[in-house]
Amino acid sequence: MENVSIKLDGEFLNNIERFMKKYNYMTKAEFIRQAIRDKIQQMEKEEMLKAVERIAGSSKRKTTDEELHEVREVLAKRYEEKFK
Repeated sequence: MENVSIKLDGEFLNNIERFMKKYNYMTKAEFIRQAIRDKIQQMEKEEMLKAVERIAGSSKRKTTDEELHEVREVLAKRYEEKFK
């Protein structure tokens, strides 16, 4: 594991410590690692949604409700597998 050093102002650090206590984090490093994981997961979700929008928006033919339902089911399964 690599060390990364950051500087935080007092108010920001106080907020971190407040949420650490509220959500039972033992160390600042643990809290910050989880915050970074959450942010990465959020960004991956946004990328996936943009990809879906590009795919859905590129079709020139009429799509039936049944076809849309099938696509949603497939995407829901992929999304669930990726973000478990």
